[in-house]
Amino acid sequence: MSRGWAVAKAAGGLAVLAVLAVRVGTEPFVAGLKAVGPASAVAALVLTALTTLASTQRWRLVGRAYGVRMTLRAGVAAYYRSQFLNSVLPGGVLGDVHRGVTHRALGSVVAERVVGQAVQVALAGLVVLVAWPVTAQPSTVPLTAGALGGVLLLAAVVLVLVARDGLEVEVVPPVLALSGLAAAGHAGVFVVAARAAGVEAGTGLLAALALAVLVVAAVPVNLAGWGPREGAAAWAFAAAGLGAATGATVAVAYGVLALVATLPGAVLLVQWPGARQTQREAVVVHA
Repeated sequence: MSRGWAVAKAAGGLAVLAVLAVRVGTEPFVAGLKAVGPASAVAALVLTALTTLASTQRWRLVGRAYGVRMTLRAGVAAYYRSQFLNSVLPGGVLGDVHRGVTHRALGSVVAERVVGQAVQVALAGLVVLVAWPVTAQPSTVPLTAGALGGVLLLAAVVLVLVARDGLEVEVVPPVLALSGLAAAGHAGVFVVAARAAGVEAGTGLLAALALAVLVVAAVPVNLAGWGPREGAAAWAFAAAGLGAATGATVAVAYGVLALVATLPGAVLLVQWPGARQTQREAVVVHA
């Protein structure tokens, strides 16, 4: 069943890409690949490094409720490895599973990722509500409902985790702040991709598009991150009046930059024997 589900997720991603290629052609995909250059790659590496630091610290704070203790160095190494695996394996979550299992901290990883996604959804709804063109569809009413729904979802996630001792009350504010920084970092890489692809829209609108697309990209039915992200970008850019082909180009450029930015995780995987020793020294799980 597990193997069948993995195949289904990869097939779903391929199906979305195939439909998109039929609708906009292959040229936007080629343009996205060509858009990536040294400057955009360096910017993505820096932004992802900052994002990884924020995400790691979030994981460390959430882990306190599960008795998990680790150094920042060990946490950053583990997070980089998980991000790289998410970028090259079907589904986009196998790296997080690997991080949780190898560090004997699966519960903390699940809670950390759930909080992070909830913050991203809420932030996406609010930013889209503020930055979306007033003449574009959807209108203000559904956007307001979506923003409110995102905030309520975040509140519900936090309350449930706190009630079930999956999140300590005193760490809620910094965890939410770190999650916001992480979401902003990922959106920043998307904006870099858009600029590299020659998109001249305002930064606020691009940030709104980025957050909306990344929420859809988190759906674990993809081929190493590819599929829903490109489909969502094509739809969102078309709705904003920028064109579906432009959205596909930006999403492809983002996919390449995201992979480049997580390559430090590949280096850490190559050095896996040493990494395992670091884990044993840096991670403590209290019964």
